Amino acid sequence: MTEQDIRRYLREMSEDSSEQAFHSFYDLTYDRLFRIAFYFVKNHDLAQETVLDAFMNVWNARGGLLQIANIEDYLFVVTKRAALNTLKGEKRHLTQDKEVLDLSDTTEGGATPEHILITEELFARYVKALDRLPERCREVFILIREEGCSYAEVAERLDISENTVDAQLRKATARLRQLLGI
Repeated sequence: MTEQDIRRYLREMSEDSSEQAFHSFYDLTYDRLFRIAFYFVKNHDLAQETVLDAFMNVWNARGGLLQIANIEDYLFVVTKRAALNTLKGEKRHLTQDKEVLDLSDTTEGGATPEHILITEELFARYVKALDRLPERCREVFILIREEGCSYAEVAERLDISENTVDAQLRKATARLRQLLGI
């Protein structure tokens, strides 16, 4: 995902209300926003719903998007807010069914707000760094580290050898460490 492509689509969305630009923007940013949403809601279906809400918010705010200095941070915040709204809606739904959702269980063992903020900032940096990886490295890393696939499954799915999977994972891990300063 390049900043230049995103800016071009945002300009077309803002100036022309271009649905084609919106579809291109959607295709370019969906995976990243899904990872952010999934981090917060921890459920595949809810993450998809959250991302759709985030895209609706972006579309509705299209007139002011060109004034946003850091679009990556903006997309993170929009997605995070949509995720929190989704969780709030789920809590309301569960409460109506006489089941109480204890939100303190979802805050990493009662962590302080400062700890939560630091965790979210690190996650935002991780997502940005992941987007800067070469495509094949990113695919291998996500399949193994985030989706829990085995080397054999990744090799079969991507039609590459297990040695290539290992090499790509090592490359991705080293590059992420470098980008994150670890």
